[in-house]
Amino acid sequence: MSSKKYFISAALAALVISSQAQDTARYTGTTLSNVDYHHGQLTPVVGVHNIQTFRANRQHPELAGDTGWTYNHAPDMAYWNGTFYMHYLSNARGEHIGAGQTLLQTSKDGYHWTKPQVIFPPYRVPDGTPKEGETMVAKDNYSVMHQRMGFYTSKDGRLLALGFYGLVLHPKDDPNDGNGIGRVVREINKDGSWGPIYFIRYNHAFNEKNTSYPFYKKSKDKGFIKACDELLAQPLQMQQWVEEGDRNDPLIPLKQQFKAFSYYTLKDGRTVGFWKSALTSISKDGGKTWEYNPLRAPGFVNSNAKIWGQQTSDGKYATVYNPSEFRWPLAVSVSNDGLNYTNLLLVHGEITGMRYGGEYKSYGPQYVRGIQPMNGQPADGSMWLTYSVNKEDLWVSKVPVPVTSTVDKDINDDFSTLPAATALSQWNIYSPLWASVELAKMKNGIQALKLHDEDLFDFAKAEHVLPEATAMKAGFTIIAEQADAGSLEIELVNDKGQAGMRLKLDSTGSVYAKAGYRDRKIGTYKAGEPLRIEIDIDVKKRMFTVALNGGKPGNNLMFQPLASINRITFRTGEVRMFPNALTPTDPEYDLEGAGDKAKPATFWLSGLKTERK
Repeated sequence: MSSKKYFISAALAALVISSQAQDTARYTGTTLSNVDYHHGQLTPVVGVHNIQTFRANRQHPELAGDTGWTYNHAPDMAYWNGTFYMHYLSNARGEHIGAGQTLLQTSKDGYHWTKPQVIFPPYRVPDGTPKEGETMVAKDNYSVMHQRMGFYTSKDGRLLALGFYGLVLHPKDDPNDGNGIGRVVREINKDGSWGPIYFIRYNHAFNEKNTSYPFYKKSKDKGFIKACDELLAQPLQMQQWVEEGDRNDPLIPLKQQFKAFSYYTLKDGRTVGFWKSALTSISKDGGKTWEYNPLRAPGFVNSNAKIWGQQTSDGKYATVYNPSEFRWPLAVSVSNDGLNYTNLLLVHGEITGMRYGGEYKSYGPQYVRGIQPMNGQPADGSMWLTYSVNKEDLWVSKVPVPVTSTVDKDINDDFSTLPAATALSQWNIYSPLWASVELAKMKNGIQALKLHDEDLFDFAKAEHVLPEATAMKAGFTIIAEQADAGSLEIELVNDKGQAGMRLKLDSTGSVYAKAGYRDRKIGTYKAGEPLRIEIDIDVKKRMFTVALNGGKPGNNLMFQPLASINRITFRTGEVRMFPNALTPTDPEYDLEGAGDKAKPATFWLSGLKTERK
């Protein structure tokens, strides 16, 4: 081990030991994630909906909001005026390489998102601009955007969007080293329009005379100025600016470079703060001072990635983060008091291949942010999160509150009769833009669950947590719109996501059951015709039967032994094991066909009925 690595390891160990004596947030549960699986072998939160809002595409920018930029990262979120707002950073190819810009998407329901619009455009740095600590000066340079805070809603209901223009003079330069240009702000109006861009805070080498936007005090809108002043007077908001701001900025209480700050308030009025690597501290005065330098929260596992903390609508508390030394899976832990966290459950456990190479691009669902307290709460009371996958595509997740991981009743869902607003409340869905999951009407007008897939690299997935059982029956009907494209895999799995049996409808109209190394053909299906499937499984006997369209049940041996069955999965693709812990990060290559679509395939699920035996 190098001396540098030894020093870092020793320092982190010292932080953990020191934190044991502090009144601090801590994880006391026994569940740990297994990085050999994208889902970490964690039990999912019941009813989580993963929704992709943006899919990068360099070859066909018209399919990606007319932007062909493929580094998209660090989203932030607000809910205001009955609308979700999400903005994110975007560079042409990799991190910290200009030009950079910030794009905004909106949604009324959290599921259907607008085409991204540039809310903070690329910023041209004047030739000859110097940077402290660098011998180079700017020549044909554009700024790189970087911000840990995206929105602020004032007490009188004005929504501000914020961004930071960093200065980079070469590929290894750092835009958030304290020597950037400054932080910008503009108002989002209730009619959807935006106000002018202003600087709200300059870094030390910049001012009104050498920047392209005016200072916010020059606005003729007194209400806008008041909202900016209100923001600048709040220590907890300023703490989020520490990385990009001047190293001696008097507005920032804790000036040490602890990164990606989030916080929540305990019932006794104290504030719990979290930073990257699960560092934590407590403030008794609203963030003006901190009881101790941030220390590693005991029991928390988190590498150099963001951790999000918030109070949930049921009065409990949640932390959301990557519980590993990698940026997968994305998980949530819940606490009754905001200090003692006892469980670890899955939020997002899928990773597609990184379609586009680039600098500092890492695999996985990462850099998660929720909605800050002043920035709204959707009426459903759910916890809404946003994050990037592979620093390439943008996602949101709806996490129901209260956060639960079990169900106690057998399933009897008939989608033709269930109300659309609540039909999927107990279902977990994973819905990329090109492999969507939604409740819709078939050609005959009957409502069903639709899994539509035209993505070469991803799949649609719908999953239902079941009451734990060692023997059970499951019945459902599938209608495929085609029999010559796509595939649908159906699995019964345990609480760690391990499948004991798998059926597959393939692209030749055949139905297979996995039998050890091989797949065994057990029947056929036809386009547009219902395929009724009845499964009867007994994990103690390691056997299951499958009956197709009322035919004679066929015996099958489970391909993997399980102690129990905990959920059923419908997925338009194969299980993924890449990337893994051995996969190099920062790939420089693009995947073949990265921007192309596959031949579309659609599968309808009419419902699901299960019965424990």
